[in-house]
Amino acid sequence: MHRRDIERQIRDASEQAGQRVRQSASGAVDNAQNLIDRGRRRIQERFGAGDGRYRRQLTRAAEDLADETNYHYRRMRRQVNRHPVATVAIVAGTIGAFLLLRRAFSSDDD
Repeated sequence: MHRRDIERQIRDASEQAGQRVRQSASGAVDNAQNLIDRGRRRIQERFGAGDGRYRRQLTRAAEDLADETNYHYRRMRRQVNRHPVATVAIVAGTIGAFLLLRRAFSSDDD
C-alpha cells in the first residue's frame, strides 16, 4: 500500500468514528432532554397547586440543568469536530478501561 492509501484509510476511519461519536452524543443529549422535560412536567403537575414559589424554583433548576447539558453537548461536538482522532482514542481508552475494570472486579463464578 502506498502512503496516500494508508492516510486515506486512517482519515476515513477517523471520520466514521467521529460521525458515530457525534450520533451517540446527539442521542444521549436527546434522551437527557426528554428526561428533563418529563421530570419538569411531573414536578409541575405535582407542585402546581399553591403559591407556585416552589414550582418556580424547581422549574428554574430544571432549566439550569437543561442549559448545562446543552453547553456540555455543544462543547463535546466542538471537540469531536476539531479533533476526531483524539476523540476516538479517548472513547476507545474509556471503553478499554471499563472492560478492564469490569473484568478485574468480576467474580470467578460468572
